[in-house]
Amino acid sequence: MVLEQEIKLSVLGCELDLNTIAFPGYQQSEIKRERLISTYFDTPGLTLIKHGVGLRMRFDGNQWCQTVKETGHVKNGLHQRQEWEQVLPTKDFDLESLKATPLKRLIENKAIWPKVSSVFTTDFIRQIIVLTIQDHTEIEFAYDQGTIYGENKVSTIHEIELELKAGDLNQLQLLATHLKSILAIQVNDISKAQQGYALLSTNVQL
Repeated sequence: MVLEQEIKLSVLGCELDLNTIAFPGYQQSEIKRERLISTYFDTPGLTLIKHGVGLRMRFDGNQWCQTVKETGHVKNGLHQRQEWEQVLPTKDFDLESLKATPLKRLIENKAIWPKVSSVFTTDFIRQIIVLTIQDHTEIEFAYDQGTIYGENKVSTIHEIELELKAGDLNQLQLLATHLKSILAIQVNDISKAQQGYALLSTNVQL
């Protein structure tokens, strides 16, 4: 389990060219590009998210990864939540790993777990630059473009995620402020999962 801390920024307008973005003071990696397809799971009545937990299976072109996230806290684009991830050889859930998360009591409930199935899917291209600074802070800059599908409805993904991998949380805020000064972007308090749930006909408070 880790504490995920990231700032989400919606991109306004056309596609960004990452090669033209300046990151003063940071050492930066080469741009990595990958396609991420993620399926989110819940019951028809959305029991999991009503209990404050999300379940996702993601494929990055090479391997599968199951992820459990608590809904956590969001303020001014800063998302903070507990996260459990497990790399898997196939797309089948590892129930023993899932039982080490807040899903345990739902998995053991025979009236709930058999009803869990896919509810929506995200499919996007992610471009990643890893940024490091002398105080040993490491931030992953991810630029995502794609689509969310749910109940024959579609939503667009066009955003930047700045995730603190190590170091000073203040540096995350400073980087976001810098990017807002040079790009047409704005803070975003809505996660991809929340966008997906918003496509479903069942109303739920996220």
